[in-house]
Amino acid sequence: MIVVNVDVMLARRKMSCGELAEKIGITPANLSILKTGKAKAIRFTTLNAICQALDCQPSDVLEFRPDVVDYI
Repeated sequence: MIVVNVDVMLARRKMSCGELAEKIGITPANLSILKTGKAKAIRFTTLNAICQALDCQPSDVLEFRPDVVDYI
C-alpha cells in the first residue's frame, strides 16, 4: 500500500495545510483528500509542486508499505 506522508512533512516544516494548498495551487479539499490517502492518483506536476514547497523528495511524501493491506 502507498502511504501519503504529507502531514508528517507539514509538521516538520511547520506549515499549515491551507498554506501548502495555496503555494501549490490546489484547493484545501483536494489536499485533504491526498493527505488522508483517499486519492486514487497524483499528478507529477502536483507532486513536484509539493516537493518544491516542502523542500523534500518524493520519497518523503509517498511511502510503500508492503505489510499494510489495502482494502479499497
